[in-house]
Amino acid sequence: METIMKETIQQLDVLLATLRSEFYQYLKDPLNDQQITSLEEHYQVKLPADLRALYAWKNGQQDDCYEAFVNNATFLPLEEALEIAKENTSMIGLDFEINNWWNEQWIPIFHNGGGDYICYDLGGIFTGQEGQLIEFWHADNDRNVIAPSLESFLGKLKEYYENTPPEDFDEYFQIADVENYPKRFRVE
Repeated sequence: METIMKETIQQLDVLLATLRSEFYQYLKDPLNDQQITSLEEHYQVKLPADLRALYAWKNGQQDDCYEAFVNNATFLPLEEALEIAKENTSMIGLDFEINNWWNEQWIPIFHNGGGDYICYDLGGIFTGQEGQLIEFWHADNDRNVIAPSLESFLGKLKEYYENTPPEDFDEYFQIADVENYPKRFRVE
């Protein structure tokens, strides 16, 4: 699976550099293994190989770029993602009183700018599928699992670029056709 993830990222890199070259310039330089390990140690988390591979490709996008990376959301730099996860986790039982309103196993990797995230789920909340992607809505009870893995989600993003004419690119596009997904959940 690690090889497939790296191939998917390489293909996505070529497509973004070619089809969205202006946006591509706003993607941040990759993190090396030492930088990722240092962040893991600081935030006391162990990143799975696929998430490490994503940040070894690009470390999110620059703060002054508001164009969507995917699903009307920007790509968060790893340190910012881990800081948001830490902050949200600290609110469990305080501001977040509903079970799984936020979960300590979630790492937000994409952000819509309004407090909503697409999170990498280290624990497989609701389904038991570790590494799935789940939507966190700050004001809604929906916690939909939108893909079984980061690789499958990025694979669908790659297909979007392969099959959509550039003149039809829209910053609000949704990667919503992952087979058998989304799986819909609500927290009460």
